[in-house]
Amino acid sequence: MSDDDLARLAETLGERLAAAGLMLATAESCTGGWIAKCITDVAGSSGWLERGFVTYSNAAKQELLGVEAVTLAEHGAVSEPVVRQMAAGAVSRSGAQVAVAVSGIAGPGGGSTEKPVGMVCFGFALPGGVSTETRHFQGDRESVRRHAVAHALRRLIELLGWAT
Repeated sequence: MSDDDLARLAETLGERLAAAGLMLATAESCTGGWIAKCITDVAGSSGWLERGFVTYSNAAKQELLGVEAVTLAEHGAVSEPVVRQMAAGAVSRSGAQVAVAVSGIAGPGGGSTEKPVGMVCFGFALPGGVSTETRHFQGDRESVRRHAVAHALRRLIELLGWAT
């Protein structure tokens, strides 16, 4: 997935959001704002990107997005329950109607048998509700993060196609 590929995905996402009259918020952990960066590379993105939250620490997830401490304690930061709350929090704490949340283990360390390096959880908040999913990507830290950004953009495009 090249930078040009990411740019095309961001442009397509922008077209979908603009056509639907929707604003987007991002809630990023392992991608560190990379999704928002791809979006803001598109001229005119201020018309459909409301804001981005980079919530790398658990404290930031709680303070900025309202993720519950009990959810973090029971499931860990890299989990579908946490990204569900991150996505919902991004919508409720912004002027956006759509949000994407990402939390994962990009490596090279930090993985376990249960949650290996390359495991990334995604949350997608749309006007109809919040959905979550988990993906496993191969490669080094850069590759895992790049794949996560691409998947987030691609999946938002798909979900907006069904919702609009």
